[in-house]
Amino acid sequence: MRFAGKTSSPVGFREALFAGLAPDGSLYRPVEKPDLSQLFASFDARTRFVDLASRTSAALLAPEIDASVARRIAERAFPFSPVLRRLDERRQLLELFHGPTCAFKDFGAQFLAASMEAFVETEDGRIQVLVATSGDTGSAVAHAFHDRTAIDVIILYPSGRVSELQEKQLTTLGGNVHALEVDGSFDDCQRLAKAAFQDPGLARRLRLTSANSINIGRLLPQAFSYAWAAAQVQQTAASGGRRGAVKPARAGAAHAEAVNAGRGPVFCVPCGNFGHLTAGVYAWRWGLPVARFIAATNANDEVPLYLENGRFVPRASLATLSNAMDVGNPSNFERLLDVFDGDAKAMATAIHGCSVSDSDTRAGMRETWERHGVLVDPHTAVGCVAAERFIATGACPDGEVIVLSTAHPGKFTETVRAATGQAPELPERLARCLQLPKQAARIGTDLGGLRGLLLERFG
Repeated sequence: MRFAGKTSSPVGFREALFAGLAPDGSLYRPVEKPDLSQLFASFDARTRFVDLASRTSAALLAPEIDASVARRIAERAFPFSPVLRRLDERRQLLELFHGPTCAFKDFGAQFLAASMEAFVETEDGRIQVLVATSGDTGSAVAHAFHDRTAIDVIILYPSGRVSELQEKQLTTLGGNVHALEVDGSFDDCQRLAKAAFQDPGLARRLRLTSANSINIGRLLPQAFSYAWAAAQVQQTAASGGRRGAVKPARAGAAHAEAVNAGRGPVFCVPCGNFGHLTAGVYAWRWGLPVARFIAATNANDEVPLYLENGRFVPRASLATLSNAMDVGNPSNFERLLDVFDGDAKAMATAIHGCSVSDSDTRAGMRETWERHGVLVDPHTAVGCVAAERFIATGACPDGEVIVLSTAHPGKFTETVRAATGQAPELPERLARCLQLPKQAARIGTDLGGLRGLLLERFG
């Protein structure tokens, strides 16, 4: 598979992986539209996640990455797996927090780190991974790259806008992991990162690359969890269990027959920078049967509004309980526009938008606990509420919705306790980092400060 920016020439996986951004400043997106429908159909409930990841990445990235290398990358990246948990008759939770930092971003970060390591093992010199985070990305990237040979990691995070635990996870590792606390919002962090990648002076002195979902190497593996969940659901359907009955969305005339040959689940995705949803849309485009996607956002509802009126108006991000989703100008929206050729109506056919307020997020956490005995973090709660609203519309009269559960509730203990009266049990790997000292440098929102620090430490 090759990748290209909006106006740039196609390149291979390795070049896109290390470049981060395309030469024209846009995001890399797949050039080809592979038909993986037969591969996806070969997976069932017995397929291990690591096997699914190995086979899918080999199919996508051949011949640049052969089956043996794909296998090695998958085994290094995925000693953990998603878990599918039934919430009620109409909703299931796809738990994606069983990795090292208890957040879904472990899947993309671990695959990205293992892929980069596979390439740099045979090269000289060091690379610098620069990443902006609104919360969980930073900790996932920090842990994925910690102590990797010949790789430095620089993490930009907004001061006062991440939870204490999230901050501890990304600022306590030290070594090759360097945390930079920015006096601004996530949008400021993201703007700084993009500007650094486009700075010619930094390009001459450093080998900068990205680990945000703007990096195609981190986004692609997030498609694997959709395929794994769909295999579980299809296996249930084949044995006489519930099956989604939503009219399948269209993937475009050239690909509609392959996608619409079978019905699949509805996926409800808590969205911030829209990388995870984009990965699911890619899987669907490659032949994974999916009936519909739900883009569940908090008050930062630019994309749901676009799906309603066809106008995308980015704005400064608003601070909410679901802080990792506080993004006012999601980078991956340009990839979604590319998939649907800029056609808002076509996107709205495949993606239903829903915005959930903080008060409804609190109510969702409380009701999920009181009705089902399950504690969820605020981001997952946004998805649970959006899924319930979608079901109430009657759009899936006989089907069910899979809600992507993006983080362990223990990462947001105070928020969960305030909403439910219950304190989630903290996994040992989370509790440990709370005892470690913070290591972070404070910077402003101007590129000059970031440039000077990077050149001083790594130039």
